[in-house]
Amino acid sequence: MDISGIIAKISVWGLPVLLAIILHEVAHGWVADRLGDSTARWMGRLTLNPIKHIDPIGTILIPLFLLVIGSPFLFGYAKPVPVNFKNLRRPKEDMVLVALAGPATNLLLSLVSSALLALAVRLPPAAAWVAHPLEMMCQASILINMVLCIFNILPLPPLDGGRVAVGLLPGAASYSLSRLEPYGFIIIIVLLATGVLQNVIGPLVLGSADYLINIALT
Repeated sequence: MDISGIIAKISVWGLPVLLAIILHEVAHGWVADRLGDSTARWMGRLTLNPIKHIDPIGTILIPLFLLVIGSPFLFGYAKPVPVNFKNLRRPKEDMVLVALAGPATNLLLSLVSSALLALAVRLPPAAAWVAHPLEMMCQASILINMVLCIFNILPLPPLDGGRVAVGLLPGAASYSLSRLEPYGFIIIIVLLATGVLQNVIGPLVLGSADYLINIALT
């Protein structure tokens, strides 16, 4: 891909990726704050200022690399919002709500993007200068948000789905699953390297994204 092609892709994907990643993390901190843990608020992380959330590798290098190689969908992450689960009013139960807040936000962003896409494709021809870029950005937003939503609900700590499972499972099973957390990212890397993860979530991501895009376009 030439430089102009890379710049064009960044212009389409840049804002949707940043919003998807940042709002995912802010949602965790906001729900935690409402449930008794103000750590994220006191550390200045309940903000849309990207500087507070950007991780050089997860927010910039990984999405950029995936763009350059022409990956069918993007992935990335921001600096995790700090949450002290001991400060929550009901630590085990509230941990479930805090964990769900991120994927739920990505799902909501996908639905909002689908609605905006439906609006963009129905704008008059005279507004093509704004309708066409908006259409491409909305489709990118739907895809990246479904990636983050579905990936993060996998029941493996430290992913959000893993924390939900730890919060919902009975004592012994919950404890056993929580002990996987130090090895969670190693397991994820192995699953990525072997293609297992892509085979599991790929059809779900592309199927759900295509469904929302088709609804908007019809």
